[in-house]
Amino acid sequence: MKLDIKSENGAAIAVIKGEIDHHTAKSLRAELDKFVITMQPETLAIDLGNITFMDSSGIGLIIGRYKLLKECGGKLEIRRPQPYIRRVLKLAGIDRIVKII
Repeated sequence: MKLDIKSENGAAIAVIKGEIDHHTAKSLRAELDKFVITMQPETLAIDLGNITFMDSSGIGLIIGRYKLLKECGGKLEIRRPQPYIRRVLKLAGIDRIVKII
């Protein structure tokens, strides 16, 4: 798993590559939380275009960052999820609270 955070058009974009599972979710949470708390972005977009696998830990990761950003006055977006990940997000109801592009 690899995480790169960059700025683009006023939004912070977290590009994740690899797998999101219970082994990788903990370090992703820590890095993303540190960034959100330190930088206070107006929008954080999590780019899932290079994710090869995601289990329920990914859902927890998204919900937790949504709550943190909401507390900080920001918003979360999910970008480029693979079709099967988009379906999982929809089944979990994530699309009702987070914009999926």
